[in-house]
Amino acid sequence: MTPRDRYGTDVLATDWRAPKRGRAVETEAQHGMVVEEVTTDWCGEVVAVERDLGTVILEDRRGKRRTFPLGPGFLLEGRPVILVAPTRRGPKAPTRTASGSVAVAGAKARVARASRIFVEGRHDAELVEKVWGDDLRIEGVVVEYLAGVDDLPAHLADFGPGPERRVGVLVDHLVRGSKESRIAEEVRRGPHGAHVLVVGHPFVDVWQAVKPDRLGLEAWPTIPRSTEWKRGICQHLGWPHRTQADIARAWQHILGRVTSYADLEPALLGRVEELIDFVTA
Repeated sequence: MTPRDRYGTDVLATDWRAPKRGRAVETEAQHGMVVEEVTTDWCGEVVAVERDLGTVILEDRRGKRRTFPLGPGFLLEGRPVILVAPTRRGPKAPTRTASGSVAVAGAKARVARASRIFVEGRHDAELVEKVWGDDLRIEGVVVEYLAGVDDLPAHLADFGPGPERRVGVLVDHLVRGSKESRIAEEVRRGPHGAHVLVVGHPFVDVWQAVKPDRLGLEAWPTIPRSTEWKRGICQHLGWPHRTQADIARAWQHILGRVTSYADLEPALLGRVEELIDFVTA
């Protein structure tokens, strides 16, 4: 007969520090997965993973959505998990460029023309590069950003446009009565007007040139004039927005939703094509 163990099993024989539900393991946040966020008890289906922002969007059974940071703090089937972005899949070789042109395998960039395309800011330049970059390199067109359009006449005076040094300028919010429209008219009437083409789109910022449904929106939110537009957009959408680094990450997230011209509004597409034709004529 085995003597009775007065003290029970040895508590040190197992991992006595392990949580009751087990230790959290890294799990890819896949579409359709149902998880619970432990600090809010929000339970919902994964409907989107925003890799650049490091966030996941959950939709509950009523169709309401909330955004949470990727990482620890979730339960999957009652067990703790650390949600991470899904592994990227390698892209296939494209047959067309992002602008819709036929891709030319092995094509070398042409020596840069003297002509230039000016855009207002870094985000404008990055968007143009992503969609039209292959075409611009074949044509030998360089895109430069101005950090604002206020000093455009001075930039043009420094550049010295001429018959072989044309300049195309893409301007945000080029609508009647705006500051931008007055500057464009000043350039048109100025000494370089014959060799400069200023065109623009109606959007407050080039972010709006990305079709809203590419971000799961029906329309871009309306932001009060008293609020800085980009920060207001991020705040409205529940994205980090307090620092310039937050704004930069938000833009990279938006830019990541653009894969071709089909993701952009026609009001921008036509203007960029017009500028390319002008500086390569």
